Parts: sequence; C-alpha cells; structure tokens
Amino acid sequence: MPKYNHVTFEDILKNEEIKAYIETGNENLGQIGFTEHGFPHAKRSANYAGNILESLGYDERTCELARIAGYMHDIGNVVNRADHAQSGALMAFDILNRLGMPPKEVALISAAIGNHDEGTAAAVSPIAAALILSDKGDVRRTRVRDKETVSEDIHDRVNYAVERASTVIDPERKTATLNIKIDTRICPVMEYFEIFMTRMVLCRQAARFLGLQFELIINDTRLL
Repeated sequence: MPKYNHVTFEDILKNEEIKAYIETGNENLGQIGFTEHGFPHAKRSANYAGNILESLGYDERTCELARIAGYMHDIGNVVNRADHAQSGALMAFDILNRLGMPPKEVALISAAIGNHDEGTAAAVSPIAAALILSDKGDVRRTRVRDKETVSEDIHDRVNYAVERASTVIDPERKTATLNIKIDTRICPVMEYFEIFMTRMVLCRQAARFLGLQFELIINDTRLL
C-alpha cells in the first residue's frame, strides 16, 4: 500500500509554492481592480473555517483540513479570476498529492475549494460549508487597496464602509450570525445587499448544511 504523509496546516503555511500562488494571484487581482485576496484574507479564511467547525464539535483533523482549504481557496486567481474556484481546486489537487496527503483528504479539500465561489458553489461537506461562511464573512475596510476608488466602485465602497464584522456560531441556539457595523455615511445598507445578496443566500445554505440558521445583523438590525 502507498505510504501517505500527515500534512499539517503549518506545512501548508510554510510551503513556498503555495505562497507564490497566493501572492501572485493577489497581485493579478490588484491590476484589474479587485479587493485584497492575499495573505490576510487567506489566513482569516483559514482561521474562521477551522474555528467554525471547532465550535460545532468536529474532530481536530477535520478542523485542520478546513484551515488548509481556507488558506488555499484563492490560489486559482493566479490563473484567472474567472473560474478561479475550479482552477484552484485542480491546483490544490496536484499540490496536495505531491505532498503525499491521503486521497480522501485531498478530495475533501479540493471539493471545498471548487465549491466556494457564488454561482457554482455548494456546501458539499462540513469543510466546504465552513469555507463558504468564512470566505463570505471577510468584509473589512483593510481589503480596499485604493481609497480614491471608494466613491466610484461599489465593491470598494461596501468594504470600506465596514467598521467591524464577525461571524459567531452559537451551538445552543443553532445559529451562525454575521454581525456587521457599517458607516452609512460611506455606504447605505441597500448597497451591501445589492452586491452581496447572492453571497448571503449561499451563507444561509452553508449554515443549513451544518444544522444552523443563518442570521445577518447590520447596525444592530436583523435583516436575515
């Protein structure tokens, strides 16, 4: 039988190939006007995904696989923003196989990455569901690259208006709550819905897969 390796989240963080893809993909998106998709987003997505499953009592290895998926989920941006989830899934499949990860774990991570982008996304596993919630919940002012574009670009404006955001899992109430504080002098709440409604519907589906009800609270008002 083949001998497989126990690939850890720390191994992934130290991997220079993965670092290069995240860094270059983020640079590529910067050239075409997208918000930050670099190491801050990768690490936040990783931590949130793992924490979500931890809070729901999933085993340590499943939580670690969620962190790996969260960290690697946007590497496909190095190829093109279009279909980056599928590109990233295939890249992750190749990288993780070369690292000697067991096929079942490679499959779980690749499927989560391939199913994280709205339009083609689906919560096909707990890891995929946690990745969706962590990725879509990362809205923050520091993702905006150029303050000068805030008045012109709705994506920059919505992110720049966010003063704080957090996703809280309550196992007892069985809720996943995205709580956001928005400066409405920069962006009205309606603009948030204009570009993020599809993402919020996806978050609701992901939460439901985990046995939770999704709640969206903006400026202390529950909207979903």
